[in-house]
Amino acid sequence: MTAEKPPRRRDAEATRRCLVEAAAQLFAERGYDRTTVRAIADRAGVNQALLFRYFGSKTALFGEVVAMNGRRQLEETPAEHLLQSALKNLLAPGGTAAADRSLEVFLRSAGSDDEAARTNSRLTEEYTTALTGLTDAADAELRAALVLAWLLGIGLTRVVVRQEPLASADPEHVSRLMLDAVRRLLERLP
Repeated sequence: MTAEKPPRRRDAEATRRCLVEAAAQLFAERGYDRTTVRAIADRAGVNQALLFRYFGSKTALFGEVVAMNGRRQLEETPAEHLLQSALKNLLAPGGTAAADRSLEVFLRSAGSDDEAARTNSRLTEEYTTALTGLTDAADAELRAALVLAWLLGIGLTRVVVRQEPLASADPEHVSRLMLDAVRRLLERLP
Protein backbone atom coordinates (compact mmCIF):
# COMPACT_ATOMS: atom_id res chain seq x y z
CA MET A 1 0.00 0.00 0.00
CA THR A 2 1.45 3.34 -1.04
CA ALA A 3 0.82 6.52 0.81
CA GLU A 4 -1.02 9.13 -1.19
CA LYS A 5 0.73 12.43 -1.59
CA PRO A 6 -1.27 15.39 -0.38
CA PRO A 7 -2.40 17.65 -3.20
CA ARG A 8 0.05 20.40 -3.99
CA ARG A 9 -1.15 23.77 -2.77
CA ARG A 10 -1.06 26.62 -5.19
CA ASP A 11 -0.28 30.11 -4.10
CA ALA A 12 -2.64 32.17 -6.24
CA GLU A 13 -1.13 35.49 -5.18
CA ALA A 14 2.40 34.30 -5.97
CA THR A 15 1.23 33.06 -9.37
CA ARG A 16 -0.47 36.40 -10.11
CA ARG A 17 2.71 38.23 -9.09
CA CYS A 18 4.86 36.01 -11.33
CA LEU A 19 2.53 36.63 -14.27
CA VAL A 20 2.54 40.42 -13.73
CA GLU A 21 6.34 40.51 -13.39
CA ALA A 22 6.85 38.34 -16.48
CA ALA A 23 4.38 40.43 -18.45
CA ALA A 24 6.06 43.68 -17.34
CA GLN A 25 9.43 42.40 -18.53
CA LEU A 26 8.11 41.18 -21.88
CA PHE A 27 5.91 44.22 -22.57
CA ALA A 28 8.94 46.43 -21.87
CA GLU A 29 11.17 44.37 -24.15
CA ARG A 30 8.74 43.75 -27.00
CA GLY A 31 5.74 46.02 -26.59
CA TYR A 32 2.15 44.91 -26.20
CA ASP A 33 1.45 43.65 -29.71
CA ARG A 34 4.56 41.45 -29.99
CA THR A 35 4.17 39.86 -26.57
CA THR A 36 2.28 36.57 -26.62
CA VAL A 37 0.32 34.94 -23.82
CA ARG A 38 2.50 31.85 -24.27
CA ALA A 39 5.68 33.89 -23.78
CA ILE A 40 4.31 35.48 -20.61
CA ALA A 41 3.29 32.10 -19.19
CA ASP A 42 6.65 30.55 -20.14
CA ARG A 43 8.58 33.37 -18.47
CA ALA A 44 6.40 33.07 -15.36
CA GLY A 45 6.86 29.30 -15.33
CA VAL A 46 3.12 28.54 -15.41
CA ASN A 47 0.52 27.20 -17.80
CA GLN A 48 -0.98 29.92 -19.99
CA ALA A 49 -4.48 28.91 -18.84
CA LEU A 50 -3.61 30.49 -15.48
CA LEU A 51 -3.16 33.87 -17.16
CA PHE A 52 -6.74 33.69 -18.38
CA ARG A 53 -7.94 32.37 -15.02
CA TYR A 54 -6.43 35.25 -13.07
CA PHE A 55 -6.73 38.12 -15.57
CA GLY A 56 -9.22 37.09 -18.25
CA SER A 57 -7.14 38.39 -21.15
CA LYS A 58 -3.77 39.74 -22.20
CA THR A 59 -5.24 43.25 -22.33
CA ALA A 60 -6.47 43.02 -18.74
CA LEU A 61 -3.01 41.84 -17.68
CA PHE A 62 -1.50 44.74 -19.60
CA GLY A 63 -3.74 47.14 -17.70
CA GLU A 64 -2.58 45.58 -14.44
CA VAL A 65 1.08 46.00 -15.42
CA VAL A 66 0.78 49.62 -16.50
CA ALA A 67 -1.43 50.70 -13.65
CA MET A 68 0.32 48.78 -10.87
CA ASN A 69 3.40 50.94 -10.35
CA GLY A 70 1.87 54.13 -11.68
CA ARG A 71 -1.08 54.03 -9.31
CA ARG A 72 1.09 52.93 -6.40
CA GLN A 73 3.30 55.92 -7.06
CA LEU A 74 0.28 58.24 -7.20
CA GLU A 75 -1.06 56.87 -3.91
CA GLU A 76 2.21 56.88 -2.00
CA THR A 77 3.91 60.00 -3.30
CA PRO A 78 2.87 63.56 -2.47
CA ALA A 79 2.12 65.49 -5.68
CA GLU A 80 5.09 67.84 -5.15
CA HIS A 81 7.46 64.82 -5.19
CA LEU A 82 5.71 62.87 -7.94
CA LEU A 83 7.89 64.09 -10.80
CA GLN A 84 11.10 63.49 -8.84
CA SER A 85 9.95 59.96 -7.99
CA ALA A 86 8.93 59.24 -11.60
CA LEU A 87 12.30 60.48 -12.84
CA LYS A 88 14.14 58.33 -10.32
CA ASN A 89 12.25 55.24 -11.50
CA LEU A 90 12.62 56.11 -15.16
CA LEU A 91 16.34 56.82 -14.94
CA ALA A 92 17.28 53.82 -12.76
CA PRO A 93 19.49 51.42 -14.69
CA GLY A 94 17.37 48.65 -16.25
CA GLY A 95 19.05 45.84 -14.38
CA THR A 96 18.71 47.24 -10.88
CA ALA A 97 16.05 46.48 -8.32
CA ALA A 98 15.09 50.18 -8.36
CA ALA A 99 14.16 50.05 -12.03
CA ASP A 100 10.43 50.49 -12.60
CA ARG A 101 9.67 49.43 -16.15
CA SER A 102 6.04 50.65 -16.21
CA LEU A 103 6.91 53.77 -18.23
CA GLU A 104 8.89 51.62 -20.64
CA VAL A 105 5.85 49.34 -20.97
CA PHE A 106 3.66 52.42 -21.53
CA LEU A 107 6.00 53.79 -24.22
CA ARG A 108 6.50 50.52 -26.07
CA SER A 109 2.78 49.83 -26.08
CA ALA A 110 1.48 53.26 -27.04
CA GLY A 111 -0.80 53.04 -30.04
CA SER A 112 -1.70 49.41 -29.46
CA ASP A 113 -5.25 48.08 -29.14
CA ASP A 114 -8.13 49.97 -27.56
CA GLU A 115 -7.85 48.48 -24.05
CA ALA A 116 -4.17 49.33 -23.83
CA ALA A 117 -4.84 52.84 -25.11
CA ARG A 118 -7.64 53.35 -22.55
CA THR A 119 -5.40 52.17 -19.72
CA ASN A 120 -2.64 54.55 -20.81
CA SER A 121 -5.13 57.39 -21.14
CA ARG A 122 -6.58 56.88 -17.64
CA LEU A 123 -3.14 56.79 -16.05
CA THR A 124 -2.09 59.93 -17.95
CA GLU A 125 -5.23 61.73 -16.72
CA GLU A 126 -4.48 60.77 -13.11
CA TYR A 127 -0.91 62.07 -13.34
CA THR A 128 -2.09 65.26 -15.06
CA THR A 129 -4.60 65.88 -12.27
CA ALA A 130 -1.93 65.40 -9.61
CA LEU A 131 0.53 67.75 -11.34
CA THR A 132 -2.14 70.37 -12.11
CA GLY A 133 -2.44 71.04 -8.39
CA LEU A 134 1.17 72.26 -8.27
CA THR A 135 0.45 75.57 -9.99
CA ASP A 136 -2.04 78.39 -9.65
CA ALA A 137 -1.62 79.39 -13.29
CA ALA A 138 -4.75 79.66 -15.42
CA ASP A 139 -3.28 77.13 -17.85
CA ALA A 140 -2.41 74.58 -15.13
CA GLU A 141 -3.66 71.59 -17.13
CA LEU A 142 -1.54 72.58 -20.13
CA ARG A 143 1.51 73.00 -17.90
CA ALA A 144 0.98 69.54 -16.36
CA ALA A 145 0.52 68.02 -19.82
CA LEU A 146 3.78 69.64 -20.98
CA VAL A 147 5.65 68.17 -18.00
CA LEU A 148 4.25 64.71 -18.73
CA ALA A 149 5.10 65.03 -22.42
CA TRP A 150 8.65 65.96 -21.46
CA LEU A 151 8.87 62.98 -19.10
CA LEU A 152 7.59 60.64 -21.79
CA GLY A 153 10.04 62.14 -24.25
CA ILE A 154 12.91 61.48 -21.86
CA GLY A 155 11.70 57.92 -21.45
CA LEU A 156 11.38 57.38 -25.17
CA THR A 157 14.80 58.84 -25.92
CA ARG A 158 16.66 57.19 -23.05
CA VAL A 159 14.95 53.82 -22.66
CA VAL A 160 13.43 52.90 -26.02
CA VAL A 161 15.59 54.67 -28.64
CA ARG A 162 18.69 54.75 -26.38
CA GLN A 163 19.93 57.95 -27.97
CA GLU A 164 23.10 59.47 -26.61
CA PRO A 165 24.00 61.48 -24.64
CA LEU A 166 20.76 60.95 -22.70
CA ALA A 167 20.94 57.14 -22.76
CA SER A 168 24.08 57.03 -20.61
CA ALA A 169 23.71 60.33 -18.75
CA ASP A 170 24.03 60.31 -14.97
CA PRO A 171 20.49 59.92 -13.52
CA GLU A 172 21.13 62.45 -10.75
CA HIS A 173 22.33 65.07 -13.25
CA VAL A 174 19.36 64.49 -15.57
CA SER A 175 16.96 64.76 -12.62
CA ARG A 176 18.52 68.02 -11.41
CA LEU A 177 18.34 69.59 -14.87
CA MET A 178 14.77 68.46 -15.43
CA LEU A 179 13.49 69.53 -12.01
CA ASP A 180 15.19 72.93 -12.30
CA ALA A 181 13.48 73.54 -15.63
CA VAL A 182 10.08 72.26 -14.52
CA ARG A 183 9.98 74.61 -11.52
CA ARG A 184 9.13 77.43 -13.96
CA LEU A 185 6.01 75.54 -15.00
CA LEU A 186 5.00 74.14 -11.61
CA GLU A 187 6.00 76.68 -9.00
CA ARG A 188 5.09 74.44 -6.01
CA LEU A 189 7.64 71.84 -7.04
CA PRO A 190 10.31 71.68 -4.27
